[in-house]
Amino acid sequence: MADLLATRRADYSLPQPFYNDADFHQLDIEQIWYRNWLFAGPACAVPAAGNWFTLEVGTSSLVIVRGADGVVRAFYNTCRHRGSKVCVGDAGKAAKLVCPYHQWTYELDGRLLFAREMGPDFKAADFSLKQAHCRTVGGYVYICLADEAPDFDAFSQMVQPYMQPHDLENAKVACSSTLVEQANWKLVIENNRECYHCTGNHPELLRTLSEFDSTDDPRVAPAFADRIRAKAAEWDAEGLPHASQNSPDKRFRVVRLPLAHGESMTMDGKPAVKQLLGNLQNKDLGSVRMLSLPNNWNHLQADHAIAFRVLPLGPQLTQVTTWWLVNKDAQEGVDYHPEEMMQVWAATNDQDRVLAENNQAGINSKAYEPGPYSQTIEFGVQNFIDWYTGQMAEMVPPARAAIPIQPIHLVASA
Repeated sequence: MADLLATRRADYSLPQPFYNDADFHQLDIEQIWYRNWLFAGPACAVPAAGNWFTLEVGTSSLVIVRGADGVVRAFYNTCRHRGSKVCVGDAGKAAKLVCPYHQWTYELDGRLLFAREMGPDFKAADFSLKQAHCRTVGGYVYICLADEAPDFDAFSQMVQPYMQPHDLENAKVACSSTLVEQANWKLVIENNRECYHCTGNHPELLRTLSEFDSTDDPRVAPAFADRIRAKAAEWDAEGLPHASQNSPDKRFRVVRLPLAHGESMTMDGKPAVKQLLGNLQNKDLGSVRMLSLPNNWNHLQADHAIAFRVLPLGPQLTQVTTWWLVNKDAQEGVDYHPEEMMQVWAATNDQDRVLAENNQAGINSKAYEPGPYSQTIEFGVQNFIDWYTGQMAEMVPPARAAIPIQPIHLVASA
């Protein structure tokens, strides 16, 4: 990997092993997924004490649970007895966390409460569930598996003003979906970071969304450029932040942009939910597009928010989960219909799955070699790859010069 990182062309896609090699995938897990802050899911997925959901990061299972004190925590889903999973399944609710193997019982804050027949010298206080770093910002839960987590405050301070008006702390999960894609996780992220492919593949999405997101882009239609400027003035008057912000390493991004057509990402552009998020009154707030690498992108609209989470399952296997969030007081069948709200992104996600899988199949060919990025429309992909390769180059030991082999002189025995 060190050799390939040192010799690759910066404006080209990655060499083949980065996308399909098992050892490279393991380095990804150790250097990216076990060291950085990751999006776990929306906090409203655990709305009350005892609600939990699980996620797999590499070979580590995590459980996200809301405690009796209202705090959301992340624990390694590993019993302190003999290591069994404590919470089995995708999600649930329990008064206490009970390991199904030998019934060791934990409080919702991770403390061990009960372990039968362990003898008089056993100290339960020494066997609490192990915690991962966990932070909540704007109604989203982020975790980090590193022993010492990197800074999170800069990201939190950047995105909180954009998220706050949508009040996702007081939202609920209206519906969700999970796809397993036969493609490397980086291909899934790369596909998300460009709309070069949108015209030929996403007819539902382009009913409302523009391929372009800047008035500086010469390809932007004049009418849409005028709409961006008009909405920016309107949002300034409402006190809503909208200007694009990026972290110095391009890992985090947030911007509010109008839709090209309509007020919400639906088939007809009309809001999918009658009751808007939080205390919002304006239905036409475009979408807050928020990125946090390596595994999350979002669209926060006036009527509903859409959150996406990517998790690597193997060198050529990736899980993509999508949540649709609405005001917690909105009533299904009255204020919204899940199938209508999901229609655009359910179609888009499946189209992206096919694209990523076809991309993976082509990369696996003996004919594959890295190709050039478009400098005008694939800059988002290049930003991601620059961040990824920078992370790996920092952590992978530099290639060592070959050590010359000294000749061995054999002497015949007497």
